[in-house]
Amino acid sequence: MTQPRTIPASPARGRALVALQFGALGLIWGSSFLFMKVALGGVSFGQVAWARLALGAVTLALLLLVTRTRLPRQRAVYLHFVVIGAFGCAIPFLLFAWAEQYVTSGLASIYNAVTPITTALMVALAFRVERLDRSRVLGVVAGILGVVVIIGPWSFAASDAAHGDLVLELAGQLACLGSAVCYGFTFGYIRRFITGRYPVTGLSAAFLQVGMGAVVLLVLTPFVAVGPIALDLPIVASLLTLGIAGTGVAYYWYMNVLNAWGPTATSTVTYLTPVVGVALGILLLGEQLTWNAPVGAALVFVGILFAQGRLRLRRKADAQGEVSPAG
Repeated sequence: MTQPRTIPASPARGRALVALQFGALGLIWGSSFLFMKVALGGVSFGQVAWARLALGAVTLALLLLVTRTRLPRQRAVYLHFVVIGAFGCAIPFLLFAWAEQYVTSGLASIYNAVTPITTALMVALAFRVERLDRSRVLGVVAGILGVVVIIGPWSFAASDAAHGDLVLELAGQLACLGSAVCYGFTFGYIRRFITGRYPVTGLSAAFLQVGMGAVVLLVLTPFVAVGPIALDLPIVASLLTLGIAGTGVAYYWYMNVLNAWGPTATSTVTYLTPVVGVALGILLLGEQLTWNAPVGAALVFVGILFAQGRLRLRRKADAQGEVSPAG
């Protein structure tokens, strides 16, 4: 997708602004799991997702007006973005909010980091826009092993499997994993049906994705957003931050960073969000992580390095001692 010219003209000032936006992305997306946990104290999981998307869509609409960014005219684009909005926003937001009723915010943030692994699988196997070489296959395998370690099936086997809390905890972890699969599907879908086909600017794409996700939940309002509400200052502040900053402004920042740094460098925000999410959960909510969560996360990060091509297996020629560019 082509990107809007949102970076200031001064190179030095532009680089500094992009770096600040990148750091802010890691903070706001990492803290979003904390805000979801707090918001669940007064509203249902469906209301969390509904408010987040509605506020995010309004925020991005205002940014469109301020920057005078035009929306695409092709009707097919809007049909594609219904799918993108559903699988890239509506469904994963619902799944994460539901899951955080039963798992810690820190654990949910770790599962969010699995997205590059699910993306590698989707773009190669489902949409066939990339191929998996040996290094990328190794990365996917390492990521899957990391997920198994995070889930910790041995802990469920050693306990009373019929216990309701254990069943719900496992269901919550699977819901988090389902969110990561939805994100991977979305990236693959965009690569297959949008990138290179339609001249959609970055800000327009962000608005259409969040906006269509909001439309999906608006249609489903009687099923997902109806129920008792108990608001106080922390809950209202969490919802506003989730919607305006985490779903609205953050998508605008993301497009600016993507425009300046490219997809590979921008994707490193994946390494920041779980660190922020785990730290905030421990410091502010008193959450605890068992040993297998950070160990599994480390395996996932190694898998990401291979899946994204940052690490590669040596070819036979190098292993036999032939001269390589590195000497």
